[in-house]
Amino acid sequence: MITVQPIRYTAHPEEWHRFAKVLGFVPAFPPERGWSEWDAGGVLAVHQASPDRAGRTDFHVRVDDLAVVEAQLEEAGVPFERSSPFDVGPMLSLVTGCADAVSVSGGARAADSGPLTVLPIWYPDDVPQARRALEAIGLRPRIGSDSGGWIDFVADGGGLAALHRDTTTRVELSMEYAGDLDAFAGRLVDAGLEAIVIDESYSRTIRVPTPDGDELWINGAQNDLYGFTRLDSNPRTGPTGRDDAPPR
Repeated sequence: MITVQPIRYTAHPEEWHRFAKVLGFVPAFPPERGWSEWDAGGVLAVHQASPDRAGRTDFHVRVDDLAVVEAQLEEAGVPFERSSPFDVGPMLSLVTGCADAVSVSGGARAADSGPLTVLPIWYPDDVPQARRALEAIGLRPRIGSDSGGWIDFVADGGGLAALHRDTTTRVELSMEYAGDLDAFAGRLVDAGLEAIVIDESYSRTIRVPTPDGDELWINGAQNDLYGFTRLDSNPRTGPTGRDDAPPR
């Protein structure tokens, strides 16, 4: 099993706790200021950080067997580094050239409930190499653009992830909502958030300010596959972005 768990670094953890609850996440355990985990589709981790790191997102996944993933990365020719952070244990970090981390640790658990799903987006230098890395970790391709600049993935334990070609390598926190996007935006507004729905050429998206002052994009699931190819056999959800999406 594999679970997608983006890690959000913030100088405002309590505000993020309230934000996560409003979005529909459920705490996996009583949240603490330094670290908390919030379950929906996948896990959103909130990590207290100094102001200079606030707003950073790391793309982290948790797996059942880290040794198996290590062997699969080696077989796929994906460079990585081993470490053992005192509060995490053994961890593999991909060598990506990206300032934000792409990493793997053990301890996968099922987190796959409700219409809201985490969707960290990795903007790599080399999309095919990044795809090999995510497939070696255990993520399953879901939908890819015909031009090769976008591909998203499903984790069997919960959560989505995506690759998006861009000139600036980074990791970005985003999410996908599989229900009524307008009704969801209305609930966010009723809760005091400044949520707006944008009709883009590639999807409908809620944009809502985060406690760090940047915008969180929550993409509505699409079923229009024009310019895309489905790579799995699950017709429930559609693509969450297009190659012509503007850099965020």
